[in-house]
Amino acid sequence: MRAVIQRVEKAEVSVDGQVTGVCECGLFILLGVAPSDTEVDARVLAEKISKLRIFSDENGNMNLSVNDVNGGVLVISNFTLYADYKKGNRPSFFDSAPPELAEKLYNYFIAQVREKVPKAESGIFGAHMKINAVCDGPVTINMDSEVLRKKHDT
Repeated sequence: MRAVIQRVEKAEVSVDGQVTGVCECGLFILLGVAPSDTEVDARVLAEKISKLRIFSDENGNMNLSVNDVNGGVLVISNFTLYADYKKGNRPSFFDSAPPELAEKLYNYFIAQVREKVPKAESGIFGAHMKINAVCDGPVTINMDSEVLRKKHDT
């Protein structure tokens, strides 16, 4: 499972002109699912993200988590995080999970995040979404559950 995490002042997602999720001050997360991912991947990723200290404290140091700043989270499904761009100019997405598995794990990830961050919203899986985000910093972290699982398993 891959996540691109951005610290934002605000992020909003809409489908067909209707706002489906909003985050005021917090984390905007693009989430991709691989065929080999499981609920363990979703749990370790949600746990790590909820504790990630990338918000500034009173001294300007990145020392606070999303919960420490009473922030929110907006999660968007994004199969293109598993794009294979090695050959040619049009990427393939064979490394992405099939939609049934991806949707199941996307929803499970959101449930895990909501247990840890009370203000968590999401987009609509598989929908064509319009996203507006005001990035803060910018602070952008790429995270892969495979790396976290290796640490978790040792």
